[in-house]
Amino acid sequence: MKQLRSKLARYQEPQRVKALGVYPYFRPIESEQNTEVIMHGKRVLMFGSNSYLGLTNHPKIKQASIEAIKKYGTGCAGSPFLNGTLDIHIELEEKLADFVGKEKAIVYSTGFHTNIGVIPTIVGRGDYIIGDELNHASIVEGRRLSFASYLKYKHNDMESLETVLKKIPYESTKLIVMDGVFSMEGDVAKLPEIVALADKYNASVYVDEAHSLGVFGQEGRGICNHFGLTDRVDLIMGTFSKSLATIGGFIATDAETINFLKHHSRSYIFSASISPAATASVIAALDVIKQEPERIKNLWEITNYSLSAFRSLGFEIGHTQTPIIPLYIRDMEKTFVITQELYEQGVFVNPVIPPACSPDDTLIRFSLMATHTKAQVDEAVEKLTATFKKHGIIR
Repeated sequence: MKQLRSKLARYQEPQRVKALGVYPYFRPIESEQNTEVIMHGKRVLMFGSNSYLGLTNHPKIKQASIEAIKKYGTGCAGSPFLNGTLDIHIELEEKLADFVGKEKAIVYSTGFHTNIGVIPTIVGRGDYIIGDELNHASIVEGRRLSFASYLKYKHNDMESLETVLKKIPYESTKLIVMDGVFSMEGDVAKLPEIVALADKYNASVYVDEAHSLGVFGQEGRGICNHFGLTDRVDLIMGTFSKSLATIGGFIATDAETINFLKHHSRSYIFSASISPAATASVIAALDVIKQEPERIKNLWEITNYSLSAFRSLGFEIGHTQTPIIPLYIRDMEKTFVITQELYEQGVFVNPVIPPACSPDDTLIRFSLMATHTKAQVDEAVEKLTATFKKHGIIR
């Protein structure tokens, strides 16, 4: 066996967990994404999806996707830089810029591609990236690709952020990057304080709105809109794979920055454009969000209902204020076991272990959709409570 293959073959952790019968990944779903799905022929309550507005099976969005395939085919066969720009791509970019309140926007093939394509393109050698220690992996990879110096601050700790900013020359280029809503913990970035510190220390601000678009702000326009800080945030990034029902990502900012990115960002120039179906799906999703404001209202009603239930029953849920509810277990083996036992009871939840969290913070991620009912939540909470009590996580 060659050395490379030999090295990789030594990785046996998945095999060990599979042997225990509690491997929780790559579980096939046999139906559309909904509050209930079919897995191995049986009904399972879905509390592991990022489809916060429940739009992935909306008839208007599905029809828009079908019509786009009929007109444009299934793919673009090239990057937006060359033959891959469709008229509907331009339409979508204009709608996204308007939606988040920026001058211009461009679309990337995924949210991950957006962060790894934008961050290292706009800051480089001699510049500084300042990031929250719990930023999403795509932000981490983006700053790793940059030649800029990197400094991190403690999670949502403004004193720590200011200490970091004080170390950097005032006249240097500085970019503060953070999630608007943190994807595992469900808490919200302290954006008003971050923007104030950015102004004080001459820094720019980049907000990843992946888990806040469709959830916060007027008509779901995001955390920047929610706090009334759109004009004071320099770059707004978002994804289509959560509230917007498909796959892709975007960055929205001023026209000069977009012009620079269009001609320098490698993951934009050298990746194929998102498909016509995905493009049309996002356009339709943005329309549906405006036409059906009750979805956001429903999402917050079911979120507050669930938060109250978990708190009253003694679950440790941290500082979440969102449809992302972490149920802390703080034991990796128990996290796997509980996830499997819940699945066997018909409840799908996601286990969170390193590197998505620290070894002492393993948890189950319980996430909500606007289309969940109180009866579905009650059923899941009852089963979660019994299982957590069985394993001594709660009393």
